[in-house]
Amino acid sequence: MDSGEVRAPELRTLRQKVEYMVEKTFPGRKISGRVFADLVKERGGSLSHSYFSNILAGKVTQPSEDILKALGLGFGVDWRFFKEESEVVDDVVAGLQFLAKRRTGEISGLAGRGLDEDGLPPELLQFALALLQDAKDRQPPADGGPRGR
Repeated sequence: MDSGEVRAPELRTLRQKVEYMVEKTFPGRKISGRVFADLVKERGGSLSHSYFSNILAGKVTQPSEDILKALGLGFGVDWRFFKEESEVVDDVVAGLQFLAKRRTGEISGLAGRGLDEDGLPPELLQFALALLQDAKDRQPPADGGPRGR
């Protein structure tokens, strides 16, 4: 199966993701926890050098969302990259379902108040999609036949 294509590395754990980002963001350089913590601070975040070192050592596996956001700032990527795969998959699926319904006209517009830079939370997208499905299920079929699920 050697077609010359480059395969993406397996990035399941937080440690693997951070090591990958260190390699890609600072190629050929060894970055200390202190240097990375200073970079995060310069970009408006907060992360201790020891905590960063503990992530690289595999001692931290489930940090808070604030820590993930600090990692995103330091590496210049969306912080959700560092979330567990199942959480990201749920976010992506909800977003794709929303976009698909928007394209088909099932959703014509949406106004959000008090949203931050992350946009709509996945829970709200799921709720909106559930409401649409309920409304669709209550409509009689266009052909007059029995309604099926």
